[in-house]
Amino acid sequence: MSTPRTRTRLATVSALTALGALASLGTATAAEPRLNGEWGPFTRCPVDAPAMLAADGLAKTPQCVVSTSASGSIKLGKTTVVTGRTNLQMGIVQNADGTSSVVAPPSGALIADSATVPGGLLGLMCPSNVPVITAICKSLDNSTLNRITATVESVGAPYAFDQTAGILTDLPIVALPVRIHLENPLLGGKCYIGTAANPILLRPENRNYPEFGMSFFSGDGTPDEAGEMSRINLTGATQNDSVFSVPAATGCGLDVGLINAAVNAKTGLPSASGNNSLTLNDTRTHLSGLNAPGTVAPDAGKVLAENWHSAVG
Repeated sequence: MSTPRTRTRLATVSALTALGALASLGTATAAEPRLNGEWGPFTRCPVDAPAMLAADGLAKTPQCVVSTSASGSIKLGKTTVVTGRTNLQMGIVQNADGTSSVVAPPSGALIADSATVPGGLLGLMCPSNVPVITAICKSLDNSTLNRITATVESVGAPYAFDQTAGILTDLPIVALPVRIHLENPLLGGKCYIGTAANPILLRPENRNYPEFGMSFFSGDGTPDEAGEMSRINLTGATQNDSVFSVPAATGCGLDVGLINAAVNAKTGLPSASGNNSLTLNDTRTHLSGLNAPGTVAPDAGKVLAENWHSAVG
């Protein structure tokens, strides 16, 4: 018969592997705290969120998750962008019935380096038979105004999290609503592919099984084989989603959509499912939680938060 600690670890592995699929482009945030030892990667865990603090350790168990990827690519319609460093962080509340819920940090689940769109504005909308666009195209040759950056932003909390899919391959793990911010002086400040009301909905899947490792530590992050905390480490997995659809770009050009048509025509948007893909290489995912959350019930969430804060500095 499996022990409660064994069952907790198995659930933890499920959550950890699943969220490893989500590392993708995101938005920049303010300076993050430095955490001691094994807590080091968990700089944005939402330990103070009401849902995390309310987790009692019996019916609900709180955990912290971070997943990173150094490289990857995203294809939207006719355009493929190479991604840089990415970082996903969130809390997971494991429920006694086997379900779980995702708690995103206040700043959103995703952060990452912005990516450069190949060809810039020239590649994105030129040539064009629209007079105003043609004039812009002529002014862009060899201009620094040509550069476009793309940043994927969360536009809602992740949902439909499936623990079982997290330890298997080729099954959707979670639904992640995002939008992509295209930035260039001539595009204005509100040029987006996807919106909060009509987001790009990523449902990543594992394409291979990650390598597994585990460590133990005290509440403040100091390594300790007899510590009250554990950290699971999964490395080397590749994740992919090739079934999401992509809506048209909006708000491009002086914030009134003057260049929407040119951007959408050149990029091939809107783009139906099957014409787009996300690939993330060598994801590295870590999950931390209390080894025996039931022993501190009903205060497991509070103890997790206290431990996290004790490691800051």
